[in-house]
Amino acid sequence: MIYKHDISRAFGAIAGKDGADKEVFARALEETTKAIAVLRKHRQTDTWPILTVAERTDDLPLIEQTAKRITDHFATLVVIGMGGSSRGGKALGALKENPFVRKTSGTTVHFVDNIDPNTSDQLLTSLDLKSTLFLAISKSGDTAETLTHLLVCIGEVAKQLGPEAVRKHFMAIANPGDNTLRRIATLHGFTVLDHDPDIGGRFAALTIVGLLPAKVAGVDIEAIRSGANNIMQHTFSQAMSEPARGAALHIALMERGKSVAVLMPYCDRLAPFTGWYQQLWAESLGKKGKGSTPLASLGALDQHSMLQLYLNGPRDKFMTLILLAQTGKGAAIPQPPDARLAYLQGHTVGDLMDSEQRATAETLTRSRCPLRLFTLSALNEDAMGALMMHFMLETMITAQLLNVNAFDQPAVEESKRLAREYLMNAKAF
Repeated sequence: MIYKHDISRAFGAIAGKDGADKEVFARALEETTKAIAVLRKHRQTDTWPILTVAERTDDLPLIEQTAKRITDHFATLVVIGMGGSSRGGKALGALKENPFVRKTSGTTVHFVDNIDPNTSDQLLTSLDLKSTLFLAISKSGDTAETLTHLLVCIGEVAKQLGPEAVRKHFMAIANPGDNTLRRIATLHGFTVLDHDPDIGGRFAALTIVGLLPAKVAGVDIEAIRSGANNIMQHTFSQAMSEPARGAALHIALMERGKSVAVLMPYCDRLAPFTGWYQQLWAESLGKKGKGSTPLASLGALDQHSMLQLYLNGPRDKFMTLILLAQTGKGAAIPQPPDARLAYLQGHTVGDLMDSEQRATAETLTRSRCPLRLFTLSALNEDAMGALMMHFMLETMITAQLLNVNAFDQPAVEESKRLAREYLMNAKAF
């Protein structure tokens, strides 16, 4: 296994009355065999392509060729997309993007994933449009926020570089068929690539949606797929796979009233991953009054804020920590000038991070907060692909156990409809 998945601290023997009941867990784990049988059937018939995408290689040449065209001609790629259209690519790109450096070579990737007008204005005034490509991503091709940003950016490029420049500086990914994004692309003559119509946005990180921006950022997308396929093969070959154990544990803890699922990695590069997970879990499972609330957190940062709540607040949390081997990593700490800092003597920044992640795990254990640990020896493309596939499978299996559809999102459609009505009727707060 690419990662170690330790769930032992989540049960009553360690977590006390707040821990999962072993019998409830065992029953749920037995039910996962039926859930995986459903997944296996869809995998064999390819009716849920998310279950076969990790082993595909036929689509990678197009992604790599497109990424090369971008990196050969543009210094900046701006990805315009909401939710699953951007979060997967952002999570993958974080493996390579350095937030502190303005690149002098290669292509910098930015994600525009909200419609704050101030942010939009700041983006447009900071870009060198001559060296920028805009990639608009919308599965439906009709996402209002994405189309709004796209139209604004087209207008600015046409204004500064001329109408003919739009064809060169824009690209899109959308479902095949007739939709607004494709109509705009046809009008201006820029390329549209196909979004897989059978893979929803929040599950699309391992498709062109996430892999194209990741490849532009310098990520090894074959290794991402390889890591994901490792977990896929494990899940369908093992009697009690790690994603199945994770799903069963969630069910057992929901029965204990653990309604908040906290994901807390000790690695800045995994911060965007927690946002991706938060959407995946919430939008897939929050139906029919069921599910639990995912909460993105980050160590060691949140030891100085959220950890107080986790330890002494309502006993409704299930904690998942992702620990990375950090010992000896990073800069050596200079000799402290004060004896009170003697504990830092001879250590590195990574040593401190390692001690803090271990300390948090032990503190949570002592406070009897249900806890599980993912441990990575390294954070690379294989590991990222494995983590993504674990959480996607864990989500799909949990959905089966809760008897909800992991792939729809009926509740959010009302908000979208009302937003369009308010614009048409010029209503505002």
